[in-house]
Amino acid sequence: MKKTSNKIKSFKEILFTTKNARNRGNKIVATNGCFDILHIGHIRNLIAAKKLGDVLVVGINSDISVKENKGPSRPIIPEDERAELLAALEAVDYVFVFSARTPFGWIKRLKPDIHVKGGGEDIRKHPDFIKQKEIVESYGGQVVLVPHTAGKSTSSILSKINSGKKQ
Repeated sequence: MKKTSNKIKSFKEILFTTKNARNRGNKIVATNGCFDILHIGHIRNLIAAKKLGDVLVVGINSDISVKENKGPSRPIIPEDERAELLAALEAVDYVFVFSARTPFGWIKRLKPDIHVKGGGEDIRKHPDFIKQKEIVESYGGQVVLVPHTAGKSTSSILSKINSGKKQ
């Protein structure tokens, strides 16, 4: 992946950078997602996440893992462009791309103080959320849910595009 911003890092660089930030007393906040078509729900979630700590790290699903999670027609935007878009946001300190279907592995290694998930109350019942919560709480971290922005999702945007309706 071409790094177009000093905010876009390899996971190894993320581990090094966050270790140094922790040594300076900073609180590490992490979140993740596909961020396929950046929309207001993403922006609001990222701003809310940044307010919870000092350093916001965003893990984005690789193109391959987006296909695994969302289907063969996704992603719409390639991973390097999605990373660049997120890195351009003021609220985001660092971005990395991960290739696994879930973020479980990197959460175990990064051990963010706070892991942020966007979504409504129904996400609490999702098996991936339950597993993430178990991982984060196992080392003393905290999972924080930020409110879902109703009607604002990549899937709803694609549906409107395909039906010809306005956002």
